Amino acid sequence: MPILPNRVNPAHEAYQANRSALEAQLAAHDEQLRLVNLGGGEKYIARHRQRGKMLVRERVEALLDPDSPFLELSPLAAWGSQFPVGAGTVAGIGVVEGVECMITGSDPTMRGGASNPYTLKKSLRTNEIISENRLPTISLTESGGADLPTQSEIFIPGGRGFRDITQASAAGIPQVSLVFGNSTAGGAYVPGMSDYVVMIKERSKVFLGGPPLVKMATGEDSDDESLGGAEMHARISGLADYFAVDELDAIRLGRQIIKRINHRKRGPGPRGAGRPPRYDPDQLLGIPSADPKVPFDPRDVIARVVDDSDFDEFKPLYGTSLVTGFAELHGYPIGILANHHGVLFSEESEKAAQFIQLANQVDTPLVFLQNTTGYMVGKEFEQRGIIKDGAKMINAVSNSSVPHLTINMAASYGAGNYGMCGRAFGPRFLFAWPNAKSAVMGPAQLAGVMSIVSRQSAESMGKPFDEEADAAMRAMIEDQIERESLAMFMSGKIYDDGIIDPRDTRTVLGLCLSIIDNQAIHGTRGYGVFRM
Repeated sequence: MPILPNRVNPAHEAYQANRSALEAQLAAHDEQLRLVNLGGGEKYIARHRQRGKMLVRERVEALLDPDSPFLELSPLAAWGSQFPVGAGTVAGIGVVEGVECMITGSDPTMRGGASNPYTLKKSLRTNEIISENRLPTISLTESGGADLPTQSEIFIPGGRGFRDITQASAAGIPQVSLVFGNSTAGGAYVPGMSDYVVMIKERSKVFLGGPPLVKMATGEDSDDESLGGAEMHARISGLADYFAVDELDAIRLGRQIIKRINHRKRGPGPRGAGRPPRYDPDQLLGIPSADPKVPFDPRDVIARVVDDSDFDEFKPLYGTSLVTGFAELHGYPIGILANHHGVLFSEESEKAAQFIQLANQVDTPLVFLQNTTGYMVGKEFEQRGIIKDGAKMINAVSNSSVPHLTINMAASYGAGNYGMCGRAFGPRFLFAWPNAKSAVMGPAQLAGVMSIVSRQSAESMGKPFDEEADAAMRAMIEDQIERESLAMFMSGKIYDDGIIDPRDTRTVLGLCLSIIDNQAIHGTRGYGVFRM
């Protein structure tokens, strides 16, 4: 068996420095998660509880099977923006009555659960995951609708959310709506388009227009209950399929619905239970370099993630800046592509393209472990064809039809982000470690490029070059790019599905592999594998 060796020394000075740096980044991330979990703050939480209502995360917990995991998605959405971190909504994948489900819920303690542009972006991303992985969906509905000051950014693209619900239903992916409070105007169509709807006595309010709007539009006097109360919808309109007496009863009914949907996975399933790695996953905190310019061997990561630390490396002596090979993770077969020295040359590109073809030939999902500064530049490499060779890798990634999972372990710069299956290339899931960075290039390089261009422009016009202004400009740009490349900034933009503790990488990938197993896996066919 090709068992990877243990080459990590926890007593080494570099290991200790790496670990300290990553622990500090983890602490900063955990503090942001703590603030997100507080919702709209103590005042609004107290008001919500006074109304006899559960918090959205309590609803999620009550819905899930006991002691089952919950893979939360994009918890830091909107970080660094003017909107509440988390985007006023909770989304994630958990097990209900033995079935993996997408669970979403607005947080009514954050501006009444109103949707802002980041709420929409997060919702549309969850809908992609639902469709790609055939995940039954449970919506914990309680929202005041659109955040009206930003309606121009929500209204038009927001219609896609309703289309997604109906298309999922048409594809046989059950859509369940548990209505805990107001679901008005456009929000009324969430239960309206769901397959199963549960409403709660004297709590659920579902109508296109509330009493004030009805009075203005028709002159009719009405009240919430007669317009859109749960009992009215259960007895008269027929919109409610189930009538609950309280929130826990609604959750009970939701679980009952999932129990009866006859859900079956379509994938091949794992080959077995899978053996844990031979080496301590806790050591993953000391492996990625504190200095992003210093490479680290991804085999040390792989050895602490895959089953039994068993890794069958492919082409180990060729294109050594990219590690490729086959393994199993929680019993699921996977192919792995992992950056070693960061830079991708022609050999690495050709090796990757061939390996991706092989994985498709045997219907094996691919895991990309990113730590890349991009493709190599320079006269020699341009003449050797780095563009066409890099294009081969990007072409292979683009047209691969097996599921892709991506982890950004440290750096994801330039076109290397594309070749290593960044967000634009549609991985089923993409997670980042807290130390991860993503940008078109490193801050110093980008600032330096702009400086050179400015200098050349001044020379071409015969103007003197202002060295002092150039130094200030470079410092400003470096600072900006550094801030905008950080993991929390990228996660805030929903360019990944969340930041994870490196020690949880095996668990997260295992959950993702189980989730993608809902769908049959078919690799790209049409031609034989060839060496480029």
